[in-house]
Amino acid sequence: MIQLDHPAYLAMREGAEVIEDDYYGDKVLRLPDGSYLKLFRRKRLLSSAAWYPYAQRFADNAEALSNLGIPVPKIIAVMRIDSIRRDAVHYEPLAGAPLRALMRNGLGDDTERQLKAKFNEFVVRLHNAGVYFRSLHLGNVILSPDGRMGLIDFSDLRIFRSSLPNYLRRRNIRRIEGIEEEKHWIDRSIVLGKR
Repeated sequence: MIQLDHPAYLAMREGAEVIEDDYYGDKVLRLPDGSYLKLFRRKRLLSSAAWYPYAQRFADNAEALSNLGIPVPKIIAVMRIDSIRRDAVHYEPLAGAPLRALMRNGLGDDTERQLKAKFNEFVVRLHNAGVYFRSLHLGNVILSPDGRMGLIDFSDLRIFRSSLPNYLRRRNIRRIEGIEEEKHWIDRSIVLGKR
C-alpha cells in the first residue's frame, strides 16, 4: 500500500470530477487522465478494515475476479492518505456501460430480452464460480463493448472455493429483488436452478 502525503493527494485530485460523494466527503473521483480514485473511510474504530482495508479488498477482489475471467477495472495502485483519513484505490475503469444506465435510457423489447437472458447467465456463472456478491444489482454490472458482462464496486465480495449452495444463491439475489425497477431482470428459475 502506497503512502500518499497531502500535497501529492491534492496534486492527484486537481481537476478531478466528483462522481460520487456523501455527507463525509468524496467517494469516487474521475481524474483528468480518465482513471478513477475510489476513497474508503473506516466507519468504526474497531473494524476488520483496520487490518484489511476496503481499498485492499477491492484490489484483491479485482485480481481474483480477473483470474476467473470476469472483466473488472484494472488496478493501478492502492493507497493510504493519512491526511484525510482515507484509503484509496486508483484504477482504470472498465469500458462499457452499467446495465442500469442502459435500462433507464430505454431498450427495445428484443434488446432487453436478450440482455436479461445474458444477465441471468452471468449470475449463474458467478454462482458456479463461488462468487458471493450481496451488492449485486444492475448498477454494478457493466456491459462491455465486446458484449461481455463485468463487475464494478466489489469491495464487499467474497469468493468461495466451490460453487455457491442454494441458500447463498438466494441471498446473493436478494438486493436486486428489492429494487422495484430491477427485480424483473432476475429469473429465479434460472439463477437458482442451473448448476
